[in-house]
Amino acid sequence: MSSASIDQPRALLVENIHPGAAVLLEKAGFSVESLSHAPDEAELIERLAGVDALGIRSGTQVTAKVLDASRLSAVGAFCIGTNQIDLVSAAQQGVAVFNAPFSNTRSVVELVIAEIVALTRRLTVKDREMHAGVWNKSATGAHEVRGRNLGIVGYGNIGSQLSVLAEAMGMTVWFYDTQDRLALGNARRCSTFEELLEVSEIVTLHVDGRPDNQGLFGERELDRMRPGSLLLNLSRGFVLDGSALRRHLVSGHLAGAAVDVFGEEPRSREEAFVSDLRGLDNVILTPHVGGSTEEAQEDIGRFVAQKLSDYLRTGSTALSVNLPNLELPERAGTHRLVLIHRNVPGVLAAINATFGSHGVNIEGQFLATRADIGYVITDVAVEPGPEVLAELSAMAASIELRVVGRRAFSG
Repeated sequence: MSSASIDQPRALLVENIHPGAAVLLEKAGFSVESLSHAPDEAELIERLAGVDALGIRSGTQVTAKVLDASRLSAVGAFCIGTNQIDLVSAAQQGVAVFNAPFSNTRSVVELVIAEIVALTRRLTVKDREMHAGVWNKSATGAHEVRGRNLGIVGYGNIGSQLSVLAEAMGMTVWFYDTQDRLALGNARRCSTFEELLEVSEIVTLHVDGRPDNQGLFGERELDRMRPGSLLLNLSRGFVLDGSALRRHLVSGHLAGAAVDVFGEEPRSREEAFVSDLRGLDNVILTPHVGGSTEEAQEDIGRFVAQKLSDYLRTGSTALSVNLPNLELPERAGTHRLVLIHRNVPGVLAAINATFGSHGVNIEGQFLATRADIGYVITDVAVEPGPEVLAELSAMAASIELRVVGRRAFSG
C-alpha cells in the first residue's frame, strides 16, 4: 500500500494506441511514453518502473506478476475486452482498470455486415479468380442477404446493434444470450443455443471474454449448424475451435467463414501469423481489426485516456471494470483522499475516527463496495498531515491510500 505522491504522473501506452490519447494525457499533466508493439511480460515489467498508468490493447498481458512488480495506479484497456488483464489481482493491489465498452461497437458491426455480404456473394472467390486473370461471370452460389436467417450469439452492445442493421437489410434476426436481453425490432429470442444453430443460415459470435466462454464453439456446435451456412467470429479467439472449423469448411458442410480473432495472435507484424484457416478461399481472415477504424480508435483513445486522467486527478472510478464505481463532485478548497480497502466491517468508522482524532473535518464522503473490495472518496477541509496518512495506510483493511490533487494536473 502507498500514500506517496509524485510531481508528475507517468503513463506508458503500448500497441499503437491512437495518438490522441497521449495528447489528452499530456495536457492533463502526464509524462507519456508510447510503444508500437505489445511487450512481453519481462519487457513490460522493465518498462513499468516508475509508471503510474498503463494503456494497452488486446495483445498485452497484464499478469499478477506484472502487477506485483509495478507501482501502477490504473490500467486502461483501449478496447472492449479485459480478459488480458488479471482483474482480481489488480483489485487486490488497488489498481483501477478501465475499458471502452461502447466506442468501437459500430465499427465491429459494419465489418460483420460487410463480411456477410462478401461471403454470400462469394466475393472472396471472385476476387482471387480476377487477380488470377479468370473472368467467371456466373451467379452460381451467389445470394442476397435479404430473407436470410441471421443468428446472433451474444446480444450485448454489438449484437443488438447488429440486429437493427441486419433487419434493415431484410434479414430475419434470431439471437441467444444467457442474460435476459430486450429484443430490438422484430428480433426473436431463442430459448436454447441449439435452437439458434438449427434455424440460422448465418451464425455470428459476439460473446465476452469470461472464462466460461472458452471452447464455446467446437465440433458439436459446428455439427448442429445447417448445411451450407456461414460462421463469423469477431468476439474472442478462444471461443472457436479453428481446427474443427477447417474440417467443416473443407468437407463442404459450411459454405464459408469470417474470423477476426484467434487463440494465438502475433505481437507485431514481424511475427508470422499461423492458423489452420489459412489458404481457404471461402474464408475471410482479418488481423483483429473489428474495432480498428480511425473513428473508433480516436474515440477509444479519448474515452479511456480521460478515464485514466479522471481517476488520478479526482479519484473517479466511474465505469471501472474491477473497482466499485464512485464519483464525488469536486469541492473547491478541500483536499481529497481515496482509499481502496478490503470489504470488512468497520472501515468507514475507523477512517472517520482517525480524521476526528486529528481534528480533520470531513466535507464530503462516498463509500461503495464490490465483492470483497471497498472504495472510499473523502474530501477534508485541511490538508492531512503525514501522521494521518500513516494511520490510514496502516489499517489492516487498507490496500491503497492515495492523495489526489498533489500532482501536476491542469485538466
